[in-house]
Amino acid sequence: KLGDPARRLLETYSDIPSDEVEKHVYAIRDEGWKVWPYPCIGQFRFLDLSISHSPYYPTILERIKAGENFLDLGCCFGQDLRKLAADGAPSEHLYGSDLRPEFFDLGYKLFRDKDTLKSKFFVGDVFDPSSPLSELDGKIDIIYAASFLHLFGYDDQIRVCKRIVKLLKEKKDSVVLGRQVGSSNAGNQTPSNDLTRTRWRHNEETFKKMWEEVGKLTESTWRVEVSSEPWAGEGDHGPQGGNDPSTLRLRFAVFRE
Repeated sequence: KLGDPARRLLETYSDIPSDEVEKHVYAIRDEGWKVWPYPCIGQFRFLDLSISHSPYYPTILERIKAGENFLDLGCCFGQDLRKLAADGAPSEHLYGSDLRPEFFDLGYKLFRDKDTLKSKFFVGDVFDPSSPLSELDGKIDIIYAASFLHLFGYDDQIRVCKRIVKLLKEKKDSVVLGRQVGSSNAGNQTPSNDLTRTRWRHNEETFKKMWEEVGKLTESTWRVEVSSEPWAGEGDHGPQGGNDPSTLRLRFAVFRE
């Protein structure tokens, strides 16, 4: 099921004929799956344009238009950057990073904008302080981290958040926002498709406590706004969230005080 927002973006921003859109999307999805079989790729989640669902989206868009810098951390195909660019954000203020550069090339193929998009993409491991991502340290006003933190255990989430703090400008209202899978039964969980790793799923309370800890470790203060809702049933592109009634969708915005 191709949602209307994704279809409009591909037809208007990418100028893909309407009768070719679905075939085009399937082809890119299949290429992405071969690079790395993330569920969000297999389930077409890269078409959610999730940043546009944030209640802060209008504010974020205006801040970028006014000259602030935006980084999509774990950007995959860079779909949210394209949504911002299509809505008027200057693409030279939009940055993306991911562990796998093949996704950047697939993003250009998906949106057909290699000659027009002025965004810069960085290949880098968020845990490697010497990665190219360090070029952005202290230069970013807004970080988007969707379906990212929940990939890690609790201690590694702390490490990622400390890295986020280093990337952000030391000014009031620099912000990291996003969404991720959570659980009403917060704690370590072992995904069925990767029994070698445990991942921490938050509820609202544990997410706030994590940022309190990050603040102490980085000598900074953060205002955490987080909400949750059951995450199961049908989404824009089919089933989402699984059948576990404890599964939550967390949306968050964490502002520097």
